[in-house]
Amino acid sequence: MSVNSSLLRKIPKIDDLLKEPALEGACAQCSHSVLLEAIRETIDGLRQSILSGAEDVSLDTDSICEAVLHCLKEKTTMSLRPVINATGIILHTNLGRARLSDNAVKAITSVAQDYNTLEYNLKKGARGSRYDHVEKLVTKITGAEDCLVVNNNAAAVMLILSTMAKGKEVIVSRGELVEIGGAFRIPDIMSQSGGILTEVGTTNKTHYADYKNAITPETGALLKVHTSNFKIYGFFEEVSLDDMVQLGHEHHLPVIYDLGGGALVRLEDYGISDEPNVIDCMKSGVDILSFSGDKLLGGPQAGIIIGKHEYIEAMKKNPLTRAFRIDKLTLAALEATLRDYLDPETAVQSIPTLQMMAATVETLTPKGEKLFALLNDDPQGYTVELTQDVGQIGGGSVPTQMIPSVVVALKPEHTSLDTLERELREASLPIIARISKERMLFDVRTIDERHFSYINETLRKLCMK
Repeated sequence: MSVNSSLLRKIPKIDDLLKEPALEGACAQCSHSVLLEAIRETIDGLRQSILSGAEDVSLDTDSICEAVLHCLKEKTTMSLRPVINATGIILHTNLGRARLSDNAVKAITSVAQDYNTLEYNLKKGARGSRYDHVEKLVTKITGAEDCLVVNNNAAAVMLILSTMAKGKEVIVSRGELVEIGGAFRIPDIMSQSGGILTEVGTTNKTHYADYKNAITPETGALLKVHTSNFKIYGFFEEVSLDDMVQLGHEHHLPVIYDLGGGALVRLEDYGISDEPNVIDCMKSGVDILSFSGDKLLGGPQAGIIIGKHEYIEAMKKNPLTRAFRIDKLTLAALEATLRDYLDPETAVQSIPTLQMMAATVETLTPKGEKLFALLNDDPQGYTVELTQDVGQIGGGSVPTQMIPSVVVALKPEHTSLDTLERELREASLPIIARISKERMLFDVRTIDERHFSYINETLRKLCMK
């Protein structure tokens, strides 16, 4: 009999494993079928390892039960779940971008648990429009004539171009033909929308005359794209939004601005420069402007289109609007977020994204001292210090500006930083930190204080073993 055959015969039977005390309690946590599936997958894994000639296969019953429980945990744990963002990147795209405010979370819960007024007008007792819930708020805050909200800003740009420039030329600077991530590019959006891309200028220099000379009877619009995720320095020139609006209106052409980020407060007040403000942009007279809901606005994922009533009305009639429409949960969160913006001071206090952007080293130091005090109370298996580093806005916004921040820097004594980083990711509530200069950094700007005790307990357990 071969070694493989001998080992295969030692694999416990499924019925025997089901009777193991270590697994009997698992039925209380999940259905019998899920437990059975976990056992089968674990046994199949052992069988494959043996057949492949692996030498470290453990057939100890306790080890197998532990493997089954690990498999079961993976099967019963939500894939989309909360994590602690300790990276210092406020709008971390991989971690869901903007954290929602308490008011937005409450609004989502309220409409999710009950029937709601998504498309019902209580005053009229008849069908209403889902867009009514946010239109007045957006126009009041931005000063725009009208508003339409879709599911993200890429969809917003697609809808705008499809409605306003299908079959027509759209003039864009070569320096603004951006890729916003995931190989999603402005030329591709233009092609899908039916607009005809007309490039002008060069990568680093585009002049007023470039736009003017490119205008023909076939031109449908002028498009300006905010290069939010990169900057060009040195020998560089671009045409301002004000000048583009003037040119467009002289030739009776609409001017479209894909702003992207969409700040509704002046970020200069918080030391963040080079980022246009939605309200100021609208004062230029631009015809249509679009921006994201889950970036600098600090709300849910959405594409917010504002501008002239005639163009917004035409977009509402475009069949794409139904394909791009947002759902009740997004609308609830967006309405709650926008209501906070009716008072800018309230917005900065209640919207997490604005709170984190407004925080300074001085205001973050006491917060850092709290986490440091927890970790530095009889540390075993690691050394820790409170220091300063830098973070970022993230989410493709203000890419060149690093934000001074306060971090707790930890160095494990009995494990590697790579191992610790992985184990933090595998924790019941994953902790996403970053490694820099042979230390694990926990940036308190993006960590909620309610998680400090958990971080302390998790690090002590991982570093002491």
